[in-house]
Amino acid sequence: MRKIIQTRSPQFLPLAALFLVIVLGLVLRRFGYAAGLPFIVVKYGGSALWGAMVYLLVALFVARPRPAVIAVTALFIAISVELFRLYHTPWLDTFRLTTAGALLLGRVFSLWNMLAYAIGIAAACAFDPARRAATHPRG
Repeated sequence: MRKIIQTRSPQFLPLAALFLVIVLGLVLRRFGYAAGLPFIVVKYGGSALWGAMVYLLVALFVARPRPAVIAVTALFIAISVELFRLYHTPWLDTFRLTTAGALLLGRVFSLWNMLAYAIGIAAACAFDPARRAATHPRG
């Protein structure tokens, strides 16, 4: 039984972290203002969590996780999505008005979002067990 848990845990932990980050981001955006949190925490906290989510998604798809490569890839994706907000077509703008479109692509371009993404990605990288294992190998 223990062997089964050990073989599944490498995938379980990133999935659990991904789920937690998504839930935290949705809760922050839905209830942040009602809880009395300031705009900067709700807006950019959500963006930082979005960046962490991108890091975790990339980490799930990389065969041999190297946190620095994951972080750079995640930052490239996050900045690309932000820059994509500058591109407008009627069907894309209609999609952006939906909840899914707003959560996935966002509506308005912001340089500050890029900074928030970088902070979220850096935080996710800092807590990545693969990074800790790489910097503190067992001897």
